[in-house]
Amino acid sequence: MNYIENWNLFLELVQKELSRQAYQTWFNSINMLSIENNEITIEVPNRFHYEWLDSKYSSLINRSLRQSFNKKLSVKYSVIINTEPPAVSSAISVPKKIEDLIPRKYHRKSQLNQRYTFKRFVEGRGNQFAKAAASSVADSPGQTPFNPLLIYSKPGLGKTHLLQAIGNHILKTSSETRVVYVTSEKFMLDFISSIQNNKSTDFAKSYRDNDVLLLDDVQFFQTKEQTQEQFFHLFNDLFQQGKQIVLTTDRHPNELTQLKQRLVSRFQSGLIVDMQPPDLETRIAILMNKAKNEKLDIPYEVTEFIASSITEDIRSMEGALVKLLALASLKKADITIDLTRQVIHDLVGNTAFSQISLKRIVAAVAEECSVGIKQIIGKSRKMELVNARHTGMFLCRELTSSSLISIGKYFGGRDHSTVIHACKTIEDKIRQDVAFSNQINIIKQKLR
Repeated sequence: MNYIENWNLFLELVQKELSRQAYQTWFNSINMLSIENNEITIEVPNRFHYEWLDSKYSSLINRSLRQSFNKKLSVKYSVIINTEPPAVSSAISVPKKIEDLIPRKYHRKSQLNQRYTFKRFVEGRGNQFAKAAASSVADSPGQTPFNPLLIYSKPGLGKTHLLQAIGNHILKTSSETRVVYVTSEKFMLDFISSIQNNKSTDFAKSYRDNDVLLLDDVQFFQTKEQTQEQFFHLFNDLFQQGKQIVLTTDRHPNELTQLKQRLVSRFQSGLIVDMQPPDLETRIAILMNKAKNEKLDIPYEVTEFIASSITEDIRSMEGALVKLLALASLKKADITIDLTRQVIHDLVGNTAFSQISLKRIVAAVAEECSVGIKQIIGKSRKMELVNARHTGMFLCRELTSSSLISIGKYFGGRDHSTVIHACKTIEDKIRQDVAFSNQINIIKQKLR
């Protein structure tokens, strides 16, 4: 069939929606090569020309083709092999080589770690909002008010996991979407390399030619003025095109004092969410989930001990589990609390053990007195809770190297004089009440 009229109509429809300069730049030099099995092959001058058409004008091309040919056509591009400009022809020619046909499913490598998925991400109170925002963006990139989405937290709480989970989810549901994940350090190194090799234009195009940009550790841009300038223009270009941008940083943008204000302002134009350190239950769930994914059999008491020992950094907590497994394998020993204590001590030192002991003491007292841990460190003045609270303070002072101020702070932010009073009260009661003295000794034996 002769589709020349349809092709000319296609070009007319495109021309109506573009400026004269844009049309001449991108559509004057393309030709229709063939139509077969509802697939049209379009000849383009070079690969970059194809990529630009595919990323910037794919919707316009598909819509105009449907109108001009009265049917839906999938698009393939054929890159001209020779360096001569394509001859203007009114006849349909045959593609030069079958391998020159580039399918539309081509997309740049995303640099994503496939292990980071939403399924592997353990949700808790500290990261619930961040997880919900990330899921929303992953389901509809560029279509939500959350653009840009900025996630911030202290190191080791799962920002990178959540960031890459967004990219993996998008590629799983829409493989044609161009997604790129990059650390801010890698972005800067690419920028420097492009300057050294006189390829600044290629650098800009390589990042602009994406539908989703995932940038990790933005705080690294501080003091890097030229890199900030380059990223500012990239950000504006992607944002204006409705492309999704997701960023992470180790603190709120307002605290990034060495970032240019106009860049901080761009970050604040979208949604900013934080991630808090997980509570004990969530930390235990994270370790159990990791053990399950790695098909490991870890005793629950060991999992709980690690989760109680390392409270502020999920990455360190998972690292402790890995080191424990390695040590047990090398020693050909069972995984026990004693072996776990050795690993934790090597990782965090004596100071952390003081903090561990406070938690273990309160847990032991709560179990012995049949009350809740939160009740002990809470504000209730019920007799049984006050007694348990005083007991806990006494044991913390006796069995740890923690200061009175640290103990008071742990028990709900109480003053050190309260701890002194509690210790004196318990000492008096031990001297006067044999049964109570025995109860204290039982708790000590369990702790030791």
